[in-house]
Parts: sequence; C-alpha cells; structure tokens
Amino acid sequence: RAIKWDETHGLVKINPLIGWHEEQIWDYIRRHHVPYNKLHEQGFLSIGYQPCTRAVKPGEVIRARRWWWESPDHKECGLHLRK
Repeated sequence: RAIKWDETHGLVKINPLIGWHEEQIWDYIRRHHVPYNKLHEQGFLSIGYQPCTRAVKPGEVIRARRWWWESPDHKECGLHLRK
C-alpha cells in the first residue's frame, strides 16, 4: 500500500515509489542526477547503519542482507525507534 498507518510507532508511512520497478527507479536517478549512496555499487542494496547491513550476494533479493542475523523475532535494528 502507498499509505499505511503504523500503529506501533504512531506514524503515517508513505511509499511514493510502490508501483515502480527497480529499473524505473535507477532510470529516474540517472536522468535527473539524483544523488545516491555509492555503496549501492558495492552490493549494498538496502542500506541501514553499519552493524545491520551487509552487501547482497548475486541472486539474492535486495533486502536479503538488511537484517543479516535473520532472527524471526527481531527484524528491525531499532535505529528508528521513537523515544
């Protein structure tokens, strides 16, 4: 969904690119000279902060290494938790 209410954090979450494919996003970035993190070129396709992020291996989905410890009970690192 493009707009979602996050009850846990009391936030409205908006995803304006939900209908875009990865190729469309990169085409837009290049065409409009949008700055991006150069770590993408090193395989870091879903970038969080250093302890929670690993480079994606060939054939893996984009977010495969975002939470590399793969704990089913804890998928968020806590970086964006509200205080």
